[in-house]
Amino acid sequence: MPGPLGEISTQDFLNQYWQKKPCLLRNALPGFTPPLNGDDLAGLACEELAESRLVSGNFQDQNWNLLHGPFEEEMFTGLPDTHWTLLVQDVEKHYPPAQDLLMLFDFLPSWRLDDLMLSYAVTGGSVGPHVDQYDVFLYQAQGRRHWRIAEQFEPALLDDCPLNVLKDFDPEQEWILKPGDMLYLPPNIAHHGVALEEGMTWSIGLRAPSAQDLFVFLGESLARREDGERRYSDPDLQISLRAGEIDQTAIEKMKALMVDSIRDPATFNEFLGAFITRFRLAQEPVSADPDLNAASLLKKLQSGSRLSRNPWTRLAWIETADGALLFAAGAGYPCSVTIAQELCKNIEPELFSRALDDRDLATIVALVNGGHVVLFF
Repeated sequence: MPGPLGEISTQDFLNQYWQKKPCLLRNALPGFTPPLNGDDLAGLACEELAESRLVSGNFQDQNWNLLHGPFEEEMFTGLPDTHWTLLVQDVEKHYPPAQDLLMLFDFLPSWRLDDLMLSYAVTGGSVGPHVDQYDVFLYQAQGRRHWRIAEQFEPALLDDCPLNVLKDFDPEQEWILKPGDMLYLPPNIAHHGVALEEGMTWSIGLRAPSAQDLFVFLGESLARREDGERRYSDPDLQISLRAGEIDQTAIEKMKALMVDSIRDPATFNEFLGAFITRFRLAQEPVSADPDLNAASLLKKLQSGSRLSRNPWTRLAWIETADGALLFAAGAGYPCSVTIAQELCKNIEPELFSRALDDRDLATIVALVNGGHVVLFF
C-alpha cells in the first residue's frame, strides 16, 4: 500500500505542514479498505475494556449530551436517525490488524504515535467545535464529513457542557471530505466536523506530553530512587539579617539540588524512556508465565516459532555506549540497536537466531515472560 499522504512526499509534508499548518490530503489512501464498520464499532463499544463514548446534540442548539461505555447492545436500537456519534479509543489494541494503518505513518517517530480512534456518525453527528493539544490525522473511511477549522479563535468553552466545546466558533476554512480523503491538523487548531451522512472517521492521534506531565512523572521517579532523599544543605551558611527571606544563595542551591537529580545522562535517559512508554498507557500488558529461557527460546525460533508485539505494550529505545536500552511499558532492557529497531518497527519482528547474542536472547526472554511480546508457532 502506498504512503498515507497522497501525492505529497513525506519530506515535503514535514517541511511545509508538520506542526505548522493544516493540510488537506485528497485520496490519501487509495488502496485502503477499512476492515471495521459501524456494527463492529458498536460491538467493541459494548466491551468492558474499551474506552467508548456516545455524543449527541448539535452546535446550533447547544444541547450536547455525553454517555460513557461500556454500552448494552439494546441501546443502539433506540437511537434517533440523526445527530449522534459513537467514538472508541485505542482500536488498534483491541483489533490488532488495525495497526497496519498506523504503520503507514512510520516516517514519524513511532513513540509519537498514540492511538487509533474510530468514530461512527449518522447525519448531523458531531462532537462540536473543539481544540486538541496534539497533532491528528483525520481519515474519512466512509461517508462524507464537513470540516470547518480556525487558527484564530476565542478559547472560552461552553458553560455547563459535558464536552470541551468552544462557546463561539467562526471558521476560516472548510472542506467536505469524501472516503479516502484525510485532513491533518497541528495542535491548537479549532475544528468542527459534521457528518453529512452515515459514515466513519479514523483518527490517528500523536502523543504530546506537557512539561507538567514530565515533572509529575519525574517526581514519582525520583521518589523511587535510592538517592531521592538527598536534601538541601548549607554548610557555608552566613548570619541571616532579614527574617523570612529566601536569599539568592538558597535559591541557587535549591535549583542545583533539582537539576543535579537529572544531570546524569544515563539517569535522565532511563527516566525519559520509562515515561515515554508509560505515558497514556491504556492498559497494563498481561504478564505471561515465566517459563521460557534463552535455550528454549532459541530452539523455538530455530524450529519456526515467531514473535508478535503485544498491541498494549509501548516500545521505544535509546542508544547507549554499547548498544541500546529498549523500554517496554516503563521497564528498560539492554540489547543491540538492531534488535531494538526490529522490535519497534515490525508487528511481527523477523529475529533470526544467528543475529541474537546472549544479551539479546535475555531481553527477548524477558519481553516474552513479561507479556510484551508473544511467541507463537
